[in-house]
Amino acid sequence: MPRRPPRGSAPAPAQGLRPRTPAPQSRAGLEFPGRAPQSARTSGSPAEQRVGVPQPGRPTATAPEARRRALRVAVIGGGPGGLYAAALLKRLGPERDITVWERNAPDDTFGFGVVLSDETLGGIEHADPVIYRALQDEFVRWDDIDIVHRGRTLTSGGHGFAALGRRRLLEILHGRCESLGVRLRFRTPAPPAAELAAAYDLVIAADGVHSLTREAHADTFAPRVTTHRCRYIWLAADFAFDAFRFEIAETEHGVMQLHGYPYALDASTVIVEMREEVWRAAGFDTADEQESTDLCSKIFAEALGGRGLRSNSSSWIAFRTVVNDRWSHGNTVLLGDAAHTAHFSIGSGTKLAVEDALALAACVEEQPDLPAALAAYETERRPVVESTQRAAAASLRWFEELAGYLDQPPRQFAFNLLTRSRRVTHDNLRLRDPAFTDAVERDFGCPPGTPPMFTPFSLRGLTLRNRVVVSPMDMYSAVDGVPGDFHLVHLGARALGGAGLVMTEMVCVSAEGRITPGCTGLYTPEQGAAWRRVTDFVHHHSPGTAIGVQLGHSGRKGSTKLMWEGIDKPLDEGNWPLAAASPLPYRPGVNQVPHALDRAGLTDIREQFAAATRRAAHCGFDLLELHCAHGYLLSGFLSPLTNRRTDAYGGSLENRLRFPLEVFDTMRGIWPDDRPMTVRISATDWARGGTTAEDAVEIARAFAAHGADAIDVSTGQVVPDEQPEYGRSYQTPYADRIRNALGIPVIAVGAISSWDDVNSLLLAGRADLCALARPHLYDPHWTLHAAADQDYAGAAALWPDPYRAGSRKPPTGRADAPKPRLTLS
Repeated sequence: MPRRPPRGSAPAPAQGLRPRTPAPQSRAGLEFPGRAPQSARTSGSPAEQRVGVPQPGRPTATAPEARRRALRVAVIGGGPGGLYAAALLKRLGPERDITVWERNAPDDTFGFGVVLSDETLGGIEHADPVIYRALQDEFVRWDDIDIVHRGRTLTSGGHGFAALGRRRLLEILHGRCESLGVRLRFRTPAPPAAELAAAYDLVIAADGVHSLTREAHADTFAPRVTTHRCRYIWLAADFAFDAFRFEIAETEHGVMQLHGYPYALDASTVIVEMREEVWRAAGFDTADEQESTDLCSKIFAEALGGRGLRSNSSSWIAFRTVVNDRWSHGNTVLLGDAAHTAHFSIGSGTKLAVEDALALAACVEEQPDLPAALAAYETERRPVVESTQRAAAASLRWFEELAGYLDQPPRQFAFNLLTRSRRVTHDNLRLRDPAFTDAVERDFGCPPGTPPMFTPFSLRGLTLRNRVVVSPMDMYSAVDGVPGDFHLVHLGARALGGAGLVMTEMVCVSAEGRITPGCTGLYTPEQGAAWRRVTDFVHHHSPGTAIGVQLGHSGRKGSTKLMWEGIDKPLDEGNWPLAAASPLPYRPGVNQVPHALDRAGLTDIREQFAAATRRAAHCGFDLLELHCAHGYLLSGFLSPLTNRRTDAYGGSLENRLRFPLEVFDTMRGIWPDDRPMTVRISATDWARGGTTAEDAVEIARAFAAHGADAIDVSTGQVVPDEQPEYGRSYQTPYADRIRNALGIPVIAVGAISSWDDVNSLLLAGRADLCALARPHLYDPHWTLHAAADQDYAGAAALWPDPYRAGSRKPPTGRADAPKPRLTLS
C-alpha cells in the first residue's frame, strides 16, 4: 500500500535511488527546483543546465529593496500555479497588494490526484516551508510501477512518487494565501486582462489551457495549439493502488489504456485513454458522464477488483499542446497551462505551473524592474518547458501508437513503456531497479556483462560485431570525385574506433549527380581504385569492422558550394545541369531549375547506379545503401512536394515509388547475394502536404518486399521550408514505427548522442542498429570509449593492438590525498 510519512518527517529516498543532494544556495529566499549537482548532470543543453542558477553580474535585490516594491498584483485563475505565485510574491513583499480571481467556488476542482516530483518539492521546501510542511503531512508515497501486459504484471521499482488530492492541495494554498493577506475572490470571473493591466502593476494570467487572456492578446503571444489523436477522461476509485499502474484492454473496438495512481490512503486517480476512432466505435461519443464511468469500470473490472469508478464533472477530452512564441505582453505574463501544456502521461502540468511560480517570484526579486523580471522569467523557464514538452510529446505519441507495441515480449514492452519519453533511460533504470533491467537484457540476448549495444547483429551473410554505425557524413573533400588521403584517414580512424559498421558519405553515381565539386564518386576506374585503398585498410587494420557504401544522386540539390562556403547555395561559376523528377528548383529564384527526367533520362540514371554498384562490389564494400532521402534525386520521386509528374512515375505513392524501386531492383540484381542492401529514406518531410509517417511505413514495406535487408530511417531535408521538431533522438520514433509495423530491421539516426541512448533504443525494440554522426566527429573512438565507460572489454569492442595501452583513461591529478590527522596549535 502507499505510505504516508510520519507527521513532520522528511521524505525518505526511494528504493534504488541515491539520496537527494542538498539543494543549491537559494535565490532571494527562493529555490528553483530541478537542478542536479554538476557532477550528476550528464544530459541536456547548456541552457537547460544553467536554468535556475544565479549568473555572474545578475542584479539581486536585497530584502529591504524587495519589500519597498509595493506592487499591485492581479492573478487570473485560482489553480495551484496562480495561488502559489500569489503566496510567494506576498510572502517576499508583505506590502504588496495581491488579488486572485477564481470563477469557481473554493471547493470546486476537476481531476483528483496531483503527482509532484522530489525536485519540485525541494523547491517548495526552500521557498515556503509552511506550504511544504502542510503538503508533507498529506502525501502518499510509493516506488513501484506496475505494467499489465496481456494478463501478466511486470513491476519496476525505485521510481519515487508523491501524490495528494488536488482539492486538498488547493485548500492548503487557499489557507496560506489567506494567512499572508492575499485577497481571494471566488465565484468571480476576472475583469478583462486589459482592464487589469491598466489598474495593476503586474497581471499573472494563470487561467489554464483555455486562457481568455492568451486569446485576447493572441497577436502578441502567438499561441499554437495542437489537438492530438486520443480521448481521455479523469475518474477516481475509492481505494488505493499500491503502485503506479498501466493496464491495457484489447477490446473488439480497439486498444484502451488505464493510467492509475493513488493520491490518498483510500483513493486513486484513474485516467482512461484511447484513440479517437476507438472512442467512437465503443460508443463513448454518445454516452453521458455516468454511462462513460460505468463502461470504464466494466472494461477495467480486473484492475479495479470489481469496484466501481466515480466522476466529478468528468468529460472526454482530446489533449491539446499549447505553445506560445511569447509569454508576456506589457505587464501581463502567462503562467502554467496558459503558457504551455505537456501531456499528463509524464505528470507535468501542476509541476510546471508550480515551478513557473517559483521562477517568476524569484525573477521579480532579482531584477531591477518588471520588464526585466518578465524577460528573465521567460528566458529561464522556456528551455526547461521546451525540454519537458519534447519528453511529453514522445510519451503522448507512444500511447497514440500503443497498439503497434502489444506484440512485443512482455519485458521489452514494459521497458519500452518506461523509457517512452527518453527521460528514463537504460542507465538510470538500472540504478532504480537493476533486477528488472537485468531481466530485460537477458530477454534481449545480452551475454552476462555485455551491454545491449555490444551484442552482434546479422544482415544476410554479414554479422556486425556491435550495433553502432558511423553514419554517412559528407566531407566535401574529394578532387574530381576521387577520395584521397583525407578519406582514408577519416574513415580509417572511425573503423579503428570500434564501430560495427562504418558508412561512407553519399558516393555519387555521376559527375552531374554530385552535390558539390568536393563530393566523392564511383563513376571512374580511378575512383574505384581509391575506394579499394580505403576498404583494404579497414579490413586489414580493423578486422571485425564492416564498411558500407552509400550510393546516390543529388538531383535538384546539386551544383552547389562546399558546405562551409554556403550550404545549398549555387556555385558562382562552373555549374552543371540538374535533373529531377519535376522541374522545381530547391529554392525558387536561388537554385537552378532542373529538367524533368524523360524515359531516356531515367534509363541513363538507372544504368549509372548499376555501374556504380558493380564498382562498389569490386571495391570490397561489405554493405550497400541506396540513398532515397534528404531531397536528392530518388527522394525527389518519393515526396509529393517534389514529384508533380502526371505519368506512371507520379501521382499515387505506388507510382512515386516506381522509379526508386526500379533502381533498387537493378542494383540488387548486381550486388552479391550474400551482402546486404539497405535503403535510407526521409520518413517525414516536416512540411504540410509532404511524406507522412504512414507513407514512410508503406515506402519501407515496398523496399522490404523487393529485398531490402534494413531501412535506414532519417527525416527531412527535402524542402527548405521544413519545420523539424528537433530534440534528443528526435527521428527515432519514425524508425520505431516502421520496425514495429513491419518487423523489418531498422537503423535509427538523428541526435542520438550517448551510449545510454543507444542501449535504451535497442532494448526497447525501437531500433536494431544506431547510426551516429556528430559524436564520431567529436571522438573517432566513440565506440571504444563507450565500452570503457561501461566496463566492457569483450570481443565486440576490441582495441587495435597498437592502441591497447590507451584503453584506459589517463590518470589525472590526485584528489584523494590523505587528510591531516593532527592539528597542532
